[in-house]
Amino acid sequence: MENTFEQNTYVLQEDEDLGTVKIADDVVAMIAGLAATEVEGVAAMAGNISNELMSKMGVKSLSKGVKVEVTGKKVKAELALIVEYGYNIPVTSQRVQSKVKSTIENMTGLEVSDVNIRIAGVNMQKNG
Repeated sequence: MENTFEQNTYVLQEDEDLGTVKIADDVVAMIAGLAATEVEGVAAMAGNISNELMSKMGVKSLSKGVKVEVTGKKVKAELALIVEYGYNIPVTSQRVQSKVKSTIENMTGLEVSDVNIRIAGVNMQKNG
């Protein structure tokens, strides 16, 4: 197997009669990024653009600022966030951790062991 930058895939389910279900780590990262941006107080993922523009930019932009490591059936996620000015950073981070964990677990069946947050910036612009 070549050692290139191809996406890693992980077996979620294997059934002799039906076949195999695999998921790419980029998809897990995308799920984490989308879940994080749904939390009030999160402006964007670091190195990314606002949530409204994400869908227009394609899949690659959805996982920016997110790193996932899947070992067996366990996931470690690292997210770099830009928070909105005026929001409590520890509370917002805890909400992101909870949302990312539950969303990945519900969508993939994988167990999330860690969701590490790095605050990369604060959005100072007033919306509206």
